[in-house]
Amino acid sequence: QVSGPKPNMLGRLLAILVIVAAFGGAFYFGIHRRNAKLDAFAKCTADHGAKMYGAFWCPHCKDQKELFGSSFDYVNYIECGVKGDLHGQTAVCKSAGINHYPTWEFADKTRIEGQESFQSLSDRTGCSLP
Repeated sequence: QVSGPKPNMLGRLLAILVIVAAFGGAFYFGIHRRNAKLDAFAKCTADHGAKMYGAFWCPHCKDQKELFGSSFDYVNYIECGVKGDLHGQTAVCKSAGINHYPTWEFADKTRIEGQESFQSLSDRTGCSLP
């Protein structure tokens, strides 16, 4: 006699799928809400004249980018590194006088060298913290 799965087993499988879907949905919407806040913060810093000069090979620049996550796409970022030349610097960064990475420049032309916290960026731009 061939029989299908027992009804009790189907109920358990359905319960597990519902639980997994609930956790997955909560995780997704939690990340989405955090990203939306970071998107707004990154856009605000750019709108208020903040720029980050960096280089693709710079570990502190990488850390700064990771702090923003996917919202870094909205940061006003200027790449100073030259592919294939770890000591080269783009003309725009040379003319701006950039010596260290990352360098943040603000609307009032003040600069800070090094990775910055959201609090520091908020203080300098007037953007609300995420």
